[in-house]
Amino acid sequence: MDSTATKGLTLHSHTGVAYRFDPGALCLELLTTGGPGPYRRYEVLYEPAGLVTWADRSRLTPTPALHVSEAEVADTRRLRDAVFRVVIAHTRGEPHPPGDLEAINEAAARPALAPAITPTGKRQWAGTSSGTHLAATVARDAIELLTGPFAHRIRTCAAEDCHLVYVDTSRPGRRRWCSMEHCGNRHKVRALRARHAEEG
Repeated sequence: MDSTATKGLTLHSHTGVAYRFDPGALCLELLTTGGPGPYRRYEVLYEPAGLVTWADRSRLTPTPALHVSEAEVADTRRLRDAVFRVVIAHTRGEPHPPGDLEAINEAAARPALAPAITPTGKRQWAGTSSGTHLAATVARDAIELLTGPFAHRIRTCAAEDCHLVYVDTSRPGRRRWCSMEHCGNRHKVRALRARHAEEG
């Protein structure tokens, strides 16, 4: 889990309104690309370009130079779905699905993206990386998150109609919403309307 990165993602509500969502971890950013079962309708990883676009929007800075194959896109989708199921089980206090843990561990065992330093002292990624390197990096991030100090703070947005998952890295640990400007604001508006209705 990279707690130093604060890039976050720009997502769009079903009405088309853009809002900022920072799930707090690279592996949780991948969950915004689709998922198993009912989340399949949000799928965006259909081809290599989709995975490269996601990497460019992710907290991986600078963006790695990637050469991704169709097979690696399929592998990344399988990894994402495994992470999704494990994280949801984790938030519910349920046992982690063994087959999904195995998929995460297998991906993490492969070579990950390799950081390098430039002559000017800036960070970069070494050479051209593959989709397998990217997936390994995501899998390692998932393991670090699920076994690290913030594992008990992995949560699902409190809005009933939102299924975004984040890790609460705030000092007080009281984050409830995927984004204050989206679900947090919607909650405030509903609460205000309810108060007005009671007063009226």
